[in-house]
Parts: sequence; C-alpha cells; structure tokens
Amino acid sequence: MNIKSKGILRPGENCWRTSSADRVAFLVDGADYYRAFFESVSQARHSVFILGWDIDSRLKLLRDTDNPPYPVQLVDFLNSVAAKNKQLHIYVLVWDFAAIYTLEREWWPAYKFDWKTHRRVHFCLHNQHPPAASFHQKTVVVDNKIAFVGGIDLSKWRWDTSTHRPDDANRIDPDGKPYPPFHDMQMLVGGKTAADLGELARDHWRCATGKKLRPRNEEPQTDPWPRTIQPDIEHTVVAIARTIPEDKDQKEVREIERLYLDAIRSAKKYIYIENQYLSAHKIGAVLAERLQESEGPEVVIVLPYQTGGWLEQNTMDVLRCRLLKELRKADRYDRLRTYYPHIPELGNQYIGVHSKLLIIDDTLLRIGSSNLSNRSMGLDIECDLAIESQGQPHVARAITAFRDRLLAEHLDVTPEKIRDAVKTKNTLIGGIESLRGSGRSLEILSGKVPDDVDGLVPQSALLDPEAPIDSERLTDEFICREDRKPAGHGLILKAGIFVLLLLLAAAWRWSPLGDWLDLETLLATLEQAKDSAFTPLWVIAGFMVGGFMVIPVTLMIVTTILVFGALKGFFYALTGAVLSAVSVYGLGHFVGRDTIQRFQGSRLSQISRHLARQGILTVIATRMLPVAPFSVINIVAGVSRIRFRDFAIGTLIGMTPGILAYAILVDHLKAAVRDPSLGRFALISGVLAVLAISALLLRAWLLKLNDKQHKKKT
Repeated sequence: MNIKSKGILRPGENCWRTSSADRVAFLVDGADYYRAFFESVSQARHSVFILGWDIDSRLKLLRDTDNPPYPVQLVDFLNSVAAKNKQLHIYVLVWDFAAIYTLEREWWPAYKFDWKTHRRVHFCLHNQHPPAASFHQKTVVVDNKIAFVGGIDLSKWRWDTSTHRPDDANRIDPDGKPYPPFHDMQMLVGGKTAADLGELARDHWRCATGKKLRPRNEEPQTDPWPRTIQPDIEHTVVAIARTIPEDKDQKEVREIERLYLDAIRSAKKYIYIENQYLSAHKIGAVLAERLQESEGPEVVIVLPYQTGGWLEQNTMDVLRCRLLKELRKADRYDRLRTYYPHIPELGNQYIGVHSKLLIIDDTLLRIGSSNLSNRSMGLDIECDLAIESQGQPHVARAITAFRDRLLAEHLDVTPEKIRDAVKTKNTLIGGIESLRGSGRSLEILSGKVPDDVDGLVPQSALLDPEAPIDSERLTDEFICREDRKPAGHGLILKAGIFVLLLLLAAAWRWSPLGDWLDLETLLATLEQAKDSAFTPLWVIAGFMVGGFMVIPVTLMIVTTILVFGALKGFFYALTGAVLSAVSVYGLGHFVGRDTIQRFQGSRLSQISRHLARQGILTVIATRMLPVAPFSVINIVAGVSRIRFRDFAIGTLIGMTPGILAYAILVDHLKAAVRDPSLGRFALISGVLAVLAISALLLRAWLLKLNDKQHKKKT
C-alpha cells in the first residue's frame, strides 16, 4: 500500500511504491556492508534473496575477525547458514554477463553457486532482458524484514574501509592481489519497505527462471537487523524507484530517471551528487538549466578521477568529458564544482568512486544501483531507494548529517567541521573549499581526455544507450540526417551500397536475422564442404562474401577453426579475413570519398580521419581494439586517404594475434570436451592467462607508440 506524499515522491510516476520503514541505516563502504550482510543472513529463518550485477564465491566477507560463528568466505558462509536452518532457502540471481567481462569475473559461477552448494542455495544467471542490457541491481532481502539496496555487489574488488588506507593488507582480491581503494554505499531498511523489496525480488526470480515463489509466513519474534548497525532514521517513508527496459510483454519503466529530474528541479540550496559516471544527457540538461538560473542551487559532484579499466576510460570518461563541458558552459554564476577524492600516498592510484547518491538540500536522499548514465535511465534493470523529509525535523537532520559524514570522509575532517564550515560560509561550496588541503582531500576534476581519444569515440547512442537499440537508430548514429546533402543518381547508388552495409551490420546484431545465422548453421555448412579439393578456395570465398554481407567476422573465424582444427583453421581464417578486408576496402574506393563526405555522420568521419592520419599503426590498433564492425572499418578505410599497402599490412599484423588466440583456445577446449580432466582445465586457464597478459602488453606497446607518433606531429 502506497503512503501518499505531498512532496517530490509520487508513486506511479517517479517511484513504484512508498511505504513505511521502521528503521533506516546508511552503510558506507564495503567493510561495513559485508559485516552487516554477514550478521543479517546469519539470523535468516526462511528466505534470503541476493540480486546482483556480479558475485564471487571466494569473497571474504569479514577480515581481521577472530572466531566468527560461520565461515567468512561467501559460498562457504551461505552453505553453512543453509545447512544449519532446515527452513531456509537462499536465492542468488546474478546478471548473465557479457563476454567482455570474462577476464574480470569468476569463471563458471553456476558451478560454484549451484552445483557445489547446498540444495537449498538456488542460483540463476539472469538473461531475460533486451540485447546490450544488464541486470544491474545490488539488492539483498532477508526474511522480508530487512533489505539492503545500493551500489555494492558481493564481488571481489568491493571491500574497503572508509579510511581507504593505501597500505591496507586486507584490501586484496581472492587471488591475493591488492587493488585500489573503493568507495560506495548501501541503504539498509526494515519494515514494510523490506517486504516490498522482497516482492520485487520474487518477481525478478520469476522473470529469470519462470518459477513463481510464494512469500513465506513471517515469524514475529525474529529480527534479522544486524546487531552492530544503529539506525540513522526511525519511522519514515521510503520510496522504491525502478528502471526496467521494454522487452517482450514488459512495458518500459523509467521511474529512476523521472525521480532524478523531479528532484533536481526541486532543489533550492544545493544538489550533492556522488556517482561512478556522468553521461546521462537528460540529467545533464536539467543540471545545466539549474546552473543558468540566477538564484539556482549549487551543484557539487564527486566522481572518480578516472573509471575502472581501459575500456571505460576510453569510452565513458569521454562521454563524461563532453557533458562536463556543457555544464561548465552553463555555469554562469560559478555554482558548479566537480571533485575527485585524492590521497597523495596512493601515488598513481585513485579511489574508485562507485557511489550512486543524490542529496537535495535537507529534503531528499536517494541511494541505489543507478549510475548517472543513459543506460541506467532506460536500458538496465535498476533499483533505488529514496527518503524525503516532508517537514519532519528528524529526517531532515539525518539527511544533512549523512552529507556531512561523506564530505568528512573525503576531506579527512570530522562531520562537525563540515557542519560548522558550511554554516560559516553559508554555502556548501564555500564550506568545502575552506577545508580542502594538501593531504587527503577533494581535488578539482577537470575530466579532460586527449583529443585523439575523443575523436574516435562515438556519441552516447551506441556506447551508452538509453533504450534497446534497433537498426534504424544505429544507422542514424552513423549517417546523421543533418549531414546528408542532395546528390546525383550515381552518388545515390554508391551511397545506397554504403547504407546497405550499415543496415546489414545492424541486422546481424539486433534483428531476428542474427538468430538464423548461428554457430551450428555455419558448422553444418562447412562440414559439407570439408572434403572437397576446393575447400580452401570455398572457405576464403566464404569470408569474402561474408565481408560484403557484414557477417560478424569472429563467428566466421571460430567456425573455421572448429571445423578444420587449430593449424589449418588458423591459416584459412587469417587468409580469408585479410582478403575479405581488402575486398571491402576496394568497394570503399568504388563508393568514393565524395560519397562518405556527403552521406556519413560525424562518427564515420572521425574513423576515416584517424585511419588516414596514422596508417599502419592505427589499422593494427583498430583490428585489436575494434571501434566499429569489421566490414564498416574496411569500407571507411577504402574511402579514406590510407594507402592500400598500410591497410593490408596493418590488417595482417593486427588480425594475427586474435586469430591465433582463438585457434589455441578452441583447440584446447575441444580436447577438454573429449577429456574433461582437471589438468586439461588448468592448461586452458594457463593459456587464457598467457593470452590475456600478451594482449595487455601488446596494447600498452601500441598506446606508447601511438603517443610517440602524436608527440612528433605536435
């Protein structure tokens, strides 16, 4: 049952439900959250739901704790708790992650959490969502009585204390390797709000598995609230806001985005944000509007100095840079500050800000899983919690106290000093600036990225989509309407060829056509032609035709290696891929530079200019770290100024390591299927490790060489 609100929170519009919570606590950083999780689940009687984007069975929940009542490693802990209580069922629902995250995550999670766990520990990988979407929630519900919601997964690089000590020996991953400091938070709620989150968790389980779970009868005498956590607020109203993408029979839900917009528009004094990303264009637009007002609120944003790995740094950080430029342009009255937390002793490492927090004045606080990215607004499955004071002094005080607690952590002072400084300066920015120092502190974040990197990265529609992507939207990204110019019949014909390639690329990725062209279909086709004397010619011809049809080249490579083995498959695939590339390059010459200048959008112009500027080196880098479909790169190279020799040599060098890696890996995997021994799997793991290290070293060399060439030219 919703509780009516006269303020910002409106069920059915910017939130799903509002309900009463008897207790609310704010948990900052992984150490406190994991301890609270351990204590709560230890007391569970009938059900635990764990919903996450990532999970690691080897996670050590408690560190520096003597004689814990249960094992501290996650999977052993869940097994022990389930074994002790015969009525308890534990449900673990985690995103069936994209292949790009394979090297960052634990292998075979289903084996660790399903096959090897207690029969009442149930595990499922969630893949019931549109292409390119993810299950991004980080929610835990215990007995329908208490629930955690926020940004912290039960995964390997999340544990840290709020001191973020540079030399913390406990901040290591399950392999014993240290990782940089990590800052994030969860909200802990009890009462009816927890029951509502339990209903939401059961609905996600039904969507992922097709099995409907009934809520268990509550035991009034039990209380799984963690013993070491004191509530920050008692007896208040909490809202649950969601993002759910449109998919099949599921209607789109954009409560999270609506709540962000409504909350920002309601601000009178200040807007305080902590977030991992900053790329959501609608949020950026409304922030810019507020900054342009003569009497608008201050805007303080705490972000990471740079995001996680190289992929994010070369994509999401670029989108952040572009949005920050727009915000600074709108900041007429000097009311915007963007900071990153800094500890000098960390050297070249930085605190990984992973928070998803918004505070508006002393009136609203929200914590959840949603990033300030477009995909969190409409594509990923998200869950946030929000509290509104609505004139209640104890809630308003708790919101302000939490703001001061966070700033105190970042500035290495006490919350009282934050409170006094803000009061003395009469502005949030003035208070922060008066306390910034040379040691641990908040530093100004410029967010700038190199122009070359910015030039290669497309607009947010592809990297950070806000809805499932269809072929028409993809074409609009590459061929902008405002860039199209009138053309003669010959030019229209050539442009039609160009557009057809782009549409085919989109079709294989996002339309039902991709379901028809699967691995089994290609395997059956090649097996029929395997014994022919002309097999090498047929395979190479297939690659060339596939190039013109924009069939994913990786699919063709893997199929060839599976059918012909590692050695023959490697040579067939490499020869076919290179000849396919140069054939489509030739088509690009036919299309001509004039066509691409008239009909392409800014994205393809950037690719064309970059290819032409640096020749062989850029072709190698593009093959190893592709920025567009294989055939699209080939045709753009054909219409650019890059020489044929540079393109052919760069393609050969750039494609060789990847195809060789596929050949080695597929060969060992086939052997493992025939002989599934532990030694065979250990060998595969070793091969993968060598390939991963080699790829990282080669990438570092390419970037270094690229920097040298750029410096010479500047």
